Amino acid sequence: MNSLDIDKPAAATRVVVAMSGGVDSSVVAGILAREGYDVVGVTLQLYDHGAAVHRAGSCCAGRDIEDARRVAADLGIPHYVLDYEQRFREAVIDTFAESYVAGETPVPCISCNQTVKFADLLATARDLGADALATGHYIRSRAGVGRRTLHRPVDADRDQSWFLFATTQEQVDYLRFPLGGLSKPRVREIAASLGLNVADKADSQDICFVPQGRYSDIVAKLKPEAAAPGDIVHIDGRVLGRHDGVLRYTVGQRRGIGVAAGEPLYVVQLDAVRRRVIVGPREALETHRLVLRDMNWLGDTPLDALPAEGIELMARVRSTRPARPATLRLRDGRPEVELQDGETGVAPGQACVLYEDDHPDTRVLGGGFIRRSERAPDAEAMLARLLERAPAAQPA
Repeated sequence: MNSLDIDKPAAATRVVVAMSGGVDSSVVAGILAREGYDVVGVTLQLYDHGAAVHRAGSCCAGRDIEDARRVAADLGIPHYVLDYEQRFREAVIDTFAESYVAGETPVPCISCNQTVKFADLLATARDLGADALATGHYIRSRAGVGRRTLHRPVDADRDQSWFLFATTQEQVDYLRFPLGGLSKPRVREIAASLGLNVADKADSQDICFVPQGRYSDIVAKLKPEAAAPGDIVHIDGRVLGRHDGVLRYTVGQRRGIGVAAGEPLYVVQLDAVRRRVIVGPREALETHRLVLRDMNWLGDTPLDALPAEGIELMARVRSTRPARPATLRLRDGRPEVELQDGETGVAPGQACVLYEDDHPDTRVLGGGFIRRSERAPDAEAMLARLLERAPAAQPA
């Protein structure tokens, strides 16, 4: 058994490495090449690289492709660049824009992993006769009884498990994550020891295709209707002002709402159908129950075989927040998560990722996207009344 848990000598094991041009994936290629694996580097061109050549923090475009090529040449491994611009636009960028138009808060990095990286690229790796596809993500996978399991990485500050919850069991069994047991500083040290020109390269930003972090510009360009003005409405029904498009707001936002009401106000809900931004006090954000869609379950017990009372686990609704105690159960065939202590700033479209417990290397059990969240009864009743009595907005 080699270091990738594959029953072959390293030299007889072909591994495709997804090379984004950054230090992490470059080190993965370097480590595996040094261990004697038959390494093939593949880089995906995902969006207009011409506009991104000189932009720091980009990914999978322009300079990054050139960096990947150079690293592959320095390591002496074959390298291919695949044009996935059309596929990336359809599967990630368009979906991202449509989700915002619907008043959701999407996570495009998860969509990219679901579609382009762990579906399309994985199929390409199989076509190349690879035994595994390796990436530079910070997450661990372990060989189990008959299948592999996902776990949080050693470097908690770099933990990417929240972004990888939708990885299916078939994909988990084929994927390898060599950096899961390393810290980021150690990865940079390895890059320097291998003589890689990307050893000190800055990390890419979360949303690679959004220039300067202004996602509203991308959405407004693709979906102009999302920039239509509308009312800013208090949860109690008062109209407090006007806005320049629901796409400029997110649930939980406090700053930059654009109204003064003598009390701290937060965005409570985006009513995209009526083009309204609904605001209220912080307590109106408190959420205890989540209804999930597009569930990906990696637990040992089948989802439809869970006990009626559900199972206790940990749930995480933001990549920057810790997991909290929760209960997962099925209600009318739909997965629901009851948050023991509640959460704020929870919006449809976000991910809810489930973990076995609160240990540092806990197992990732999967998760789903938030279809609907339920707040405290008083806030739910006020929202229901507000939504019932207002007609849909007319086309702008």
